[in-house]
Amino acid sequence: MRILMLGGNGFVGRAIVDDALAQGYEVTSFSRGKSGSPLPPGVTQLIGDRETGDYSALRTGEWDAVVDTSGFRTRDVDQAMDVLGDRVGRYVFISSHAVYVRDLPAGTDETAPRREPLRDADVLTNDTYGRCKVACEDDVVERYGDRATLVRPGRVTGPGDSSGTALYWIRRGARGGRVALPTKPEAPLQLVDSRDVAGLITRLVTDNRAGAYNAIGPDSTIAELIRTAAELSGSTVDIVPVPFDAVPRRFPLMDPEAEWGERRRNPAKARAAGMPVTPLRTTVADVLQWDHDRGTPPLTIGLTPEAEATLLTQHNLPG
Repeated sequence: MRILMLGGNGFVGRAIVDDALAQGYEVTSFSRGKSGSPLPPGVTQLIGDRETGDYSALRTGEWDAVVDTSGFRTRDVDQAMDVLGDRVGRYVFISSHAVYVRDLPAGTDETAPRREPLRDADVLTNDTYGRCKVACEDDVVERYGDRATLVRPGRVTGPGDSSGTALYWIRRGARGGRVALPTKPEAPLQLVDSRDVAGLITRLVTDNRAGAYNAIGPDSTIAELIRTAAELSGSTVDIVPVPFDAVPRRFPLMDPEAEWGERRRNPAKARAAGMPVTPLRTTVADVLQWDHDRGTPPLTIGLTPEAEATLLTQHNLPG
């Protein structure tokens, strides 16, 4: 099986590369080659730049499937499809749970309504990112039909996740003590391990499956994430709810309660297709070990210990 990765040096892309190699696939990676971790031995590296439309390295070659991890606007996927044409058997587009409309009830599946498509945006934001992904999905399906596969990950974490979104709370639980939480402890999460996303993708390629698949993790809560990290680190925590608006906007993993339903999507289709399910405890343990091994560099999101202590004091909640 010959796999072409559009991207592959980054977090999720690297997990897909590793899983594909473990399956014995021949892997080619097309990227700028300027960021992310070095590719493993045996991966063919092709250099190009989607931002400038430099696809010259893809003018020749044939692959059983392409996995597009770096398509964000329609021009990205359209240019790639124009170059590759029928020299790829299946086009696997890595989309996002952000394609769905907001305020969905719990338990929706891949047939849930999507947002209005947006073909381009100068800046990708909460308002434009999902809509641009919708337009990309539409173009891939229009071009490849039953040779198109759409994977819609939820919130992804795992070793290599340098975004800090889940890592903030994992570190916070590991540190122990009173934890200022700007939501209810039962706020839902379905964190998916990057290695499970990779496992789903290679399974879909192997089985030549079309359609859309929600790549989401096991049901959990923000409190379970924090307490799991604490237990694994030998710490104890006292979770202290604080007002939602007491922290900066877009605080890690925080959603208005009205949007909680969409954090409980139905994973049945992806799991039936063979997506693994790593227990949350295993994912958290592996993230902690990876973070320790790299020296726990500072995060640029969340609250510093000092700011958290001040917040607890302001709300008459001793830190």
